[in-house]
Amino acid sequence: MSGENSRYGVCGVYCGQCPGGNGRVRFMAAELKRLVDTVRYDWVGYVVKSFKFEEFRKGLEWFSNAQCPMCLNGGGAPCENRKCAKQKGLKSCLLCSDYLTCKHTEYHREWYPFVVDNYQRVKEVGFEKHLEEEEERSRAGVDLMGHLERRCCKVVKLEE
Repeated sequence: MSGENSRYGVCGVYCGQCPGGNGRVRFMAAELKRLVDTVRYDWVGYVVKSFKFEEFRKGLEWFSNAQCPMCLNGGGAPCENRKCAKQKGLKSCLLCSDYLTCKHTEYHREWYPFVVDNYQRVKEVGFEKHLEEEEERSRAGVDLMGHLERRCCKVVKLEE
């Protein structure tokens, strides 16, 4: 499957809202690469001996050209979700009645708890309508960064 219908992960995460899937990482890496090249930060390695500018530059180059192949296009890491959904004849784990208790979706339910809402929404409006809604949210600027920043970052109060 390819095209618009492949912009979702079998697991229940909508790829169009992922910084890797929606091009945000690629764009930001390209901007940083342009800035670093324009300002010529290659001197940093002379000041900070452990800093390998060329390696850093290679990393920026890689990220600025990276295009997430999305799992339904055959990309991504090996995934038990894909195997399981395929065995059950489902195009998404969100269509499985075991979603809320399945060991394969445990990680996603823990790190991306909104997938539980996605599961409930699919039950209410159907899978295709849910995808339309997620695409609309994606075009409106909703992405996973806000969620990930709240989930992974601790707020530190600097002043009393």
